[in-house]
Amino acid sequence: MQYKNLGRSGLRVSQLSYGAWVTFGNQLDVKEAKALLQACRDAGVNFFDNAEVYANGRAEEIMGQAIRDLGWRRSDVVISTKLFWGGQGPNDKGLSRKHIVEGLRGSLKRLDMDYVDVVYCHRPDATTPVEETVRAMNWVIDQGMAFYWGTSEWSAQQITEAWSVANRLDLVGPIVEQPEYNLFSRHKVESEFLPLYSTYGLGLTTWSPLASGVLTGKYTKGNIPADSRFALENYKNLANRSLVDDTLRKVNGLKPIASELGVSLAQLSIAWCASNPNVSSVITGATKESQIVENMRALDVIPLLTPEVIDKIEAVVQSKPKRPESYR
Repeated sequence: MQYKNLGRSGLRVSQLSYGAWVTFGNQLDVKEAKALLQACRDAGVNFFDNAEVYANGRAEEIMGQAIRDLGWRRSDVVISTKLFWGGQGPNDKGLSRKHIVEGLRGSLKRLDMDYVDVVYCHRPDATTPVEETVRAMNWVIDQGMAFYWGTSEWSAQQITEAWSVANRLDLVGPIVEQPEYNLFSRHKVESEFLPLYSTYGLGLTTWSPLASGVLTGKYTKGNIPADSRFALENYKNLANRSLVDDTLRKVNGLKPIASELGVSLAQLSIAWCASNPNVSSVITGATKESQIVENMRALDVIPLLTPEVIDKIEAVVQSKPKRPESYR
């Protein structure tokens, strides 16, 4: 396993990480979670991602109990959570000072931890002044409840505004953004965020490297495996949006490239994400230990991604965004 600095910070995170979205609380409980987390640690993973909204808080409880039962040293792992959707009350969501403080306290209680290493603003909040959010994030850091803060699914403009406020007030800005990034979703990482990497030292912990499993090749038109994410009632709309003819055609076009390299399509897709030098860590998901073992072998595929192989991939997906004029 390789470890990279999270943006310009001194925090080192594993190049591949594990996220609790969908799985913990929806598909898996503590016993299964312990086996998966240990498989990740055995592979060298030290970064584990969560959120207050995942399974309505149950995902944090499961992760916390599993880590406790496994007897891990807290200093050996990097734990993150995300705040925005904490409940039904008018102050149980968003990025107000009230919700950031109370929401993080709730997350720490569920995780049974004194602190998280990284706390993210799960989405931008148009109803709260950015200055209030920046001040609140710095307050929870000053209180030792978190070490760093970041954003998830924010625009470059919103991140820039947060940094402008932080610099003006001599506070800490967001060191990391958590965007979706895969062969079908590339604009933010490869185009929109380009100025932020050098200006603010922004790191990335990207999610959905397999496009919710589409890039494993296991889905075909009209065929959704019973044990897959898209078989869950809550994800049927996502399945309808994802499993369109053009996408499936491109997935089929990628399969021969993976075969020529002697790797799985999932490994090829994860390696492609991890090979981006601006990506600090690729967050993977899995419901089986065998999937974790396969995913971790993606690191061995990175050296195989020669310019010729990359060109073949680009010819199939045709998803490369245009770079801004000033960055050509």
